[in-house]
Amino acid sequence: MSYGVKLKVWGPYACFTRPEMKVERVSYDVMTPSAARGILEAIYWKPSIAWKVDRIHVLKPIRFDNIRRNELAGKLPPGTIRKAMNDGISPVETFIEEDRQQRTAMVLRDVSYVIEAHFEFTGHEDNNEAKHKEIFERRAGKGQCFHHPYLGCREFPAQFEPVSEDIPRSELDGHQDLGWMLHDMDFENDMEAKFFRAQMRNGIIDIPPFNGKAVIS
Repeated sequence: MSYGVKLKVWGPYACFTRPEMKVERVSYDVMTPSAARGILEAIYWKPSIAWKVDRIHVLKPIRFDNIRRNELAGKLPPGTIRKAMNDGISPVETFIEEDRQQRTAMVLRDVSYVIEAHFEFTGHEDNNEAKHKEIFERRAGKGQCFHHPYLGCREFPAQFEPVSEDIPRSELDGHQDLGWMLHDMDFENDMEAKFFRAQMRNGIIDIPPFNGKAVIS
């Protein structure tokens, strides 16, 4: 029996930020594996399982749009945070009106994806495969989540539903090399970023294993 899952997610806007862009956000052409994992974990997370994204289906044509967003120009100094943690009374605050900046973002418009994924056990207890799959599908079908999933940025919420039948056919045809894309962060190795060469064929991107040869630092 297969314990993989299929989840359709969509929304009017999305932004899967390229890490090489420092100030103004520019989105990848499609959803990243780490963003897909975050959506799955938002719906169903347990210490005993780890989500592994196998395939991302891009159902609609890739369209970009420019928007302007209000952001803060700076961050709170680490010294301020440490002082507040040590004495418990120092204020941790920032004044938005004094630090606000408008920045341009290149985002995706009118997106729709299907995430194919499976879970692996992490060594904790509760290794009942069928139970975890049934819970995920029930929660996804009812729209339940620990926090509302989003499409790259929290201001772009994702709608979602499980796919119980055949995956809808993509509107994209042919082969497209999307270049190097962020796979995920290596949380066990000092938050090292891992990348892979994303190849989209007829709207489908096969995601290599995180520890495979196709994934580099």
